[in-house]
Amino acid sequence: MAKREREFTGKHAILLFGGAFAVIIGVNIILAVNAVKTFPGLEVKNSYVASQEFDQRRSAQEALGWSVYASSQGDQVKLEITDADGTPVEVAKLSATLGRATHVQDDQKPEFIFDGQAYVAPADLGPGNWNIRMVARAKDGTEFTQRVILHVKG
Repeated sequence: MAKREREFTGKHAILLFGGAFAVIIGVNIILAVNAVKTFPGLEVKNSYVASQEFDQRRSAQEALGWSVYASSQGDQVKLEITDADGTPVEVAKLSATLGRATHVQDDQKPEFIFDGQAYVAPADLGPGNWNIRMVARAKDGTEFTQRVILHVKG
């Protein structure tokens, strides 16, 4: 029995190109859906109102003279807030969200406790870049908001 050679026809070419484009379009759809699904959302409800108050809030924060530094060791995250003289600051209230910059699935709300020098809290941190979105209230009522970058080595 003689072996017949298979011929590459126009039908095969259309199926090949159609399959390649289907894979490309399918991957694009999956990536777009995941990008929208993991988007953390809006930072402010009304950007116009936020912009009108921005300079006033920034000036009040700058008048405090605070600096913030974040670090981690083991399963602890440390948030150091110091005044212009480098003295540790104990705030009236502190809340923070610890998470990745790219998605919200790893977000945590650590319960920071002031140890006399800095705020410490247990946290489940993997290696990479993390953001601490903190809101602190000074004893005079001034709100201090900042996004602090935390690099965790792995």
